[in-house]
Amino acid sequence: MTLSLNSRHDITLPAYQSVAWDGARVELSPKARTALEDLRRHYERLIARPADQGIYGISVGQGEMAISAMTAEDVERLARIKPLAAAVPFGPSYPRRILRGMVLSRLANLIGGHGGATPRLVDEIIAMLNDGRIPAVPQSGHGGPGEILATYALFAELSQSRDLVAGERGALINGAPCAAALLADAALVSERRITLAEHVLALAIDAFNAPDEHFRRELAELWGGDHNRVAFDRLAALLAHDQPIPQRAHQAPVSFRSVPAMLGQAHWALAEARKMAGLALSAATHNPVWLPPSLQHPDGEAFSNGGYNNALAAPVMDNLAGACVELCLLCERLSTGLLNGRVSGLPDFLLVGRDAGNTDGHGAVGYIPMAIVGYLEEARTAAQRTFTPPSDMSVYGQDNVAATAFLAWPKQDAAGRCLDACLALLAATASQALHVQGRAARSTLLAELLATVRAHVPPVVDDRVLGPEIGRLCDTFRAGLYPAE
Repeated sequence: MTLSLNSRHDITLPAYQSVAWDGARVELSPKARTALEDLRRHYERLIARPADQGIYGISVGQGEMAISAMTAEDVERLARIKPLAAAVPFGPSYPRRILRGMVLSRLANLIGGHGGATPRLVDEIIAMLNDGRIPAVPQSGHGGPGEILATYALFAELSQSRDLVAGERGALINGAPCAAALLADAALVSERRITLAEHVLALAIDAFNAPDEHFRRELAELWGGDHNRVAFDRLAALLAHDQPIPQRAHQAPVSFRSVPAMLGQAHWALAEARKMAGLALSAATHNPVWLPPSLQHPDGEAFSNGGYNNALAAPVMDNLAGACVELCLLCERLSTGLLNGRVSGLPDFLLVGRDAGNTDGHGAVGYIPMAIVGYLEEARTAAQRTFTPPSDMSVYGQDNVAATAFLAWPKQDAAGRCLDACLALLAATASQALHVQGRAARSTLLAELLATVRAHVPPVVDDRVLGPEIGRLCDTFRAGLYPAE
């Protein structure tokens, strides 16, 4: 498959998934190429004017040198400087799928001429994707303004093999392609993770025999909101049954009745992430940004701005992390409810053919809530809100506000991985509860999930070490969330 780009608006979230996750090739359409060549000619006329117009990074210096006057020789020398100096972070790299996404998002500034790129530079960036030549970018150490510490590393290899002309260095390193890629990745993984959570929570509801009335679609209309409607619709599909299911005559605990609301919160966070990722991927965030020719400005305009600081990416990813924490809590409450015989009506600790005196007290399954609490607290720690760092890291006061997307992405990823673990633990508990009752899952979708659970964690009759089994189940769940690298 090949993604043909006519404009920056073709870089959508589905396009991102196709290229970054699935490895689709990219091409610049003939129409876009012709337009870019024409725009570059206007751009060159604009920057050829006297240096006193002060175009940042072209006729005046960058960073702390922005206040320095430049001669014609200085302007020429600045254009040739390679983007290497800021590649100072180190450590493990982002996954390859995110690196591909950063390169794809880089094109949003360029194919409409807003970054002043030459057609040959756009071709070489596209070749990075199509040839698989994507350098590593460390995940840690990104405390700088905008994204230059990452984009320097991402495009250093490309720049070393060629002579740069005016505008090309800035076209490589400026803007917010990394925030867009990180947010898009978080949205795509979260969408799959929420689907997994729906299935596991529904299996626990089924195992508990919670009354159907708690999950009636009519409640979505009463509560309002698309996010609640989606939550109820999906739960209803998972809990559908053709045969009578034994249900308790009284309401289930609050935790079971809160499942639709908590899933609704997750869908709200996901919808915001998808919307903001779509905006970020196609946004022109260059500094200085160039506007194409108009009647008032025959060769266009160039002016400085702060578009390279995507201030929405971090809070949106924080919302995803927060939703994971809430779902982790539900996993603990639902597993505890299933294990407590006074609440579930099932044998305490879901023991089979024995009582607590025949084990060390809880039985192997009975210790699951303790493990969930550990993962829950790790998720809570990871999900602390991301604020703009208060430190002024700029040395001389020019670059004095840091971008935050780099700080938020690993936190939402860590919280999500904690949720994966909690879901695996809850799924094992629900499987045991159904085994104790001697019945199958109520729907085909839940039966498929139950089969997966029991392939890794068979029903527990005697005490055994469950950790490695549940760990393999978690790995299976997680394999369905992330693309193969």
